[in-house]
Amino acid sequence: MYDAIVIGGGPAGLQAALTLGRMHRSVLLLDSGRYRNGTVEHAHNYATHDGISPAEFRRLARADLAAYDTVEVRDVPADGVEQDGDGFVVHLADGVERATQLVLATGVRDALPDVPGLADAWGKEIAHCPFCHGHEFAGGTVALDVEGPHLERLTAMLGPIVEGVVPVTGRVQRVERRDGGLDLTLDDGTIHVDGMFVAPAFSQSAPFAEQLGLALNDSGCVRVDAFQGTSMPGVLAAGDAAHHPDLPMPMSSILTSQAAGLVAGAACVQALLARDALEAA
Repeated sequence: MYDAIVIGGGPAGLQAALTLGRMHRSVLLLDSGRYRNGTVEHAHNYATHDGISPAEFRRLARADLAAYDTVEVRDVPADGVEQDGDGFVVHLADGVERATQLVLATGVRDALPDVPGLADAWGKEIAHCPFCHGHEFAGGTVALDVEGPHLERLTAMLGPIVEGVVPVTGRVQRVERRDGGLDLTLDDGTIHVDGMFVAPAFSQSAPFAEQLGLALNDSGCVRVDAFQGTSMPGVLAAGDAAHHPDLPMPMSSILTSQAAGLVAGAACVQALLARDALEAA
């Protein structure tokens, strides 16, 4: 019986496990090996590590976890979760594990437009966040394949950075990576740009929120309170898969995910202290 099981090996899950480990709480971190930023070569807007590769970030974080005897990391996915009395059961391919607290840090999955070649450039010349990838197009030209208010915001945000902004008014039929940029085949011809921003829809990467019946925000992400607590006591959620209802969607970045993971880990510790006190009474 672990004190906590953390599902998800990205920034939120790694930080939650570190926070619990530093308090000498037994924690199992499950990592499926599937990451939202799996195609991203460099992660930016992260002080002291601006430009670090996500793979290197995970390597360094795991090295930190290795210093704590109460932290166990397994490179296996969770197949399902359920409440079991005062704790939770996590189903794995080779059996089950149990814990008093459960941290969901499973992230979301982007649904990219069905355009030939777009997936190959995703996370490289094609992005969705100007804070993470805008500066890399400085002085160049970017295409914006977005609509409505999002188009206005992106145009204004990228204005001080790039040389030109090209709103895509038709349908992008094909994307080809060429000369460090992109050739975009549109309904009315082909243009060359240095990069492109899109606004893909996203959904939960794992079915665990649904399995547990957790309350969701309009965005489809798990609704959490200021301490990353969900609608089910003992279950916390952190990272891109969750956000406070005051926000329209997650503030997707390494830093915000880590911060949420730290809060979730600390909240687990407080709940465990309450359990220990009750058992000692």
